[in-house]
Amino acid sequence: MSSATATRVTSAVLGRDFLASIVVFLVALPLCMGIAIASGAPPALGLITGIVGGLVVGTIAGSPLQVSGPAAGMAVLVYQLVQEHGLIMLGVVGLIAGGLQLLAGVFKLGQWFRAISPSVIHGMLAGIGVLIFASQLHVMLDDAPRANGLLNLAAIPEAIVKVFPVDGSVHHLAAMAGIVTIATIVLWNQFKPKSLSLIPGPLLGVIVGAVFAMIFGLPINLVNLPETLVSGLNIPTREALGGFVDPDILTLGLVFAFVASAETLLCATAVDKMHTGARTDYDKELRAQGIGNMICGGFGALPMTGVIVRSSANVDAGATTRFSAIMHGVWLLLAVAAFPFVLNAIPTSVLAAILVYTGYKLVNVAQIRKIAEFGKQELVIYFATLIGVVAIDLLTGVILGFVLATLKLVYTFSHLDIRREHDPETGRIDLWMTGSATFFSIPQLGKALESSPFGSEVHIHVEKLDYIDHACLEMLSSWEKQHQSTGGSLIVEWSELVERYGRRSEDPSKTAIPGLMTRSAA
Repeated sequence: MSSATATRVTSAVLGRDFLASIVVFLVALPLCMGIAIASGAPPALGLITGIVGGLVVGTIAGSPLQVSGPAAGMAVLVYQLVQEHGLIMLGVVGLIAGGLQLLAGVFKLGQWFRAISPSVIHGMLAGIGVLIFASQLHVMLDDAPRANGLLNLAAIPEAIVKVFPVDGSVHHLAAMAGIVTIATIVLWNQFKPKSLSLIPGPLLGVIVGAVFAMIFGLPINLVNLPETLVSGLNIPTREALGGFVDPDILTLGLVFAFVASAETLLCATAVDKMHTGARTDYDKELRAQGIGNMICGGFGALPMTGVIVRSSANVDAGATTRFSAIMHGVWLLLAVAAFPFVLNAIPTSVLAAILVYTGYKLVNVAQIRKIAEFGKQELVIYFATLIGVVAIDLLTGVILGFVLATLKLVYTFSHLDIRREHDPETGRIDLWMTGSATFFSIPQLGKALESSPFGSEVHIHVEKLDYIDHACLEMLSSWEKQHQSTGGSLIVEWSELVERYGRRSEDPSKTAIPGLMTRSAA
C-alpha cells in the first residue's frame, strides 16, 4: 500500500471519528449535567468528569471505543455520600476509589471484576433504575428528593397530585416541561427518520423542553453553572483529606471502586460485541479508570465509569479509534468555556426528566424475561438484589445477590437426584443419577444402594451425571464388594461419563476418570 493510500485511509478514519465525537458529545452533554443533579452535586462537577473521561481516560483506555464519564449507576452512591458526609468528601472518596482501581489494574485483577453473576448485575442496575426514577421524579417537579429510596417511592402519589395545579405552586409547570421532554425522547426514538438517526433523543428532548419553558416563560428552576469551570471545582480541603483514615470513608472508597470497576468492565464487554476492532485490555482499562478517578477526585468531581449509552452511540456513529472519545471531551470543554449562558437556560426539570426516562430503561423487562429462561433461582437472585438495593443500600443489595448466587452454585455442584426403578420379576434395580455426585451425596447414594435386596442386579446410569468425585467412586467400589458377597452384582454404565471426563485405559477392565482408576463392571 502506498503512503498516499495510507494517508487517505487515515483521513477517512479520522473523519468518521470526528463526526462520531460530535454525536457522543451531544449525548454526553445533558447526561453529565443530569447525573450530577441526580447525585446531589452541581452540574459543573458532572461536566468536569465528562471532560476528564474524554481527554485523559480516552487517551489511555484499554477499550478504545468505550466512552467514560459520570454514570447513572453511581448516582445513588454519590447522593448518599453527599447527604451523609458533605460534598467536600466526594473528592476524597474519588481519590481512594481511583487508587484502588489503579492498583487492581497493576496487579492484573481486571478479569476478576467480571466474575459476577449476570442476575446480580442486572438486579443491581434495575435497583439503581428504580432509585433514580423515584428520586428524579420529584426533581422533575422542582421538588426536593426524599432522604432515601423507600421514602421517594412512598412519596410518588404525592408527586402525582402535585402535577395538578391546586395550591398555587409551580410544581405542575416544571412537570409540564419534564413531560414534554420525555414525550419528545419517546416519540423521536420511535419515529425518527433514518437520515437523522444520529441525533440523540436526550439532546432533542433537552432542546424541546428548554424551548417549551422559554416560550411560555415558565418560572421554574434553571441550571446554574459557574462563570468559569475553575471556580466550580470542589478541591478537597486539608480537613477533608483526613478522611483517608476514616473507616467509613475508606469503606465508601472501596464500594465506589468495586461498583465503578464492575460497571466499566461489563460495559467494555458489551462494547466489544458491537464492533470487530481491537478487543478490550481489561487491566489497562482499570488502570485508566483509576487514573481518571484520581484526577476527578483531585478536582472534587463526580466519579466516572465506562458508560454504555455514550459508548453505544460512539460505535453506532461509526467510530473506529479512540480519537472520537478524546474529541468528545474537547467539545464538552469548549461548550462549558464558550457557551455557559446556553447551558444555564436549561431547566433542571428537563434534565431530571432525562434521568426519569433513564431510570425506567434500566429496569429492563426484556432482560427479566431472559433471566427467567435460566430458571426460577436466577429470578430470585435478580429480585433479591433489586429489593436489597432499593430497600437497604447498593452494597448490601449486591452482597445479598452475590451470596445467593454463590449458594446456588454450591447447591448445583453438590446436588444429586437419584431415580430408582425395581423390576420384581427379574430382580433388577436401575438407579439414574443426575447432577453431581460428591462426598455430600454419600448418605443419599448409600441409602439408595442399601435398599437393594440381596442377590439383586443393580445398574447405575451415569450418562446425566455432571461430576463424580473420589469419595463416591470409593463408596461404589466398597459397596460392590459387599453386594457381590450376597450373590448380587453392580453394573455401572460408564460410557457417556467416560466420553466427557476421561478415557478408556488399555486394560478394558479399568476405566480412567480424571486422575482416578476405578473398576468398570460394564
